Amino acid sequence: MAGLRLRSRTISVRLSEEEYLTLRRVCSLTGARSVSHLTREAMRSILGDANREVPLGRHLEEFRADMKNLEKKVERLEAKITTFKAKGAE
Repeated sequence: MAGLRLRSRTISVRLSEEEYLTLRRVCSLTGARSVSHLTREAMRSILGDANREVPLGRHLEEFRADMKNLEKKVERLEAKITTFKAKGAE
């Protein structure tokens, strides 16, 4: 099957509960199949840029800023949903 690759390597990363929950929210928002899939796609993006001789540090800073921005948007959306549910319960 084209596109399917045998995955024989594993990496392990420890996350705080907050970091993990944020990744889960990003999965939901982006339609990623799983946290692993989201992480793999992020790594492919970083590695692709590294192959194009883009400084990795700059890319990581941009990625962190994007993730922080996305996290803030998710928090605002959660607050709006909570407010909406509270108004509906009245």
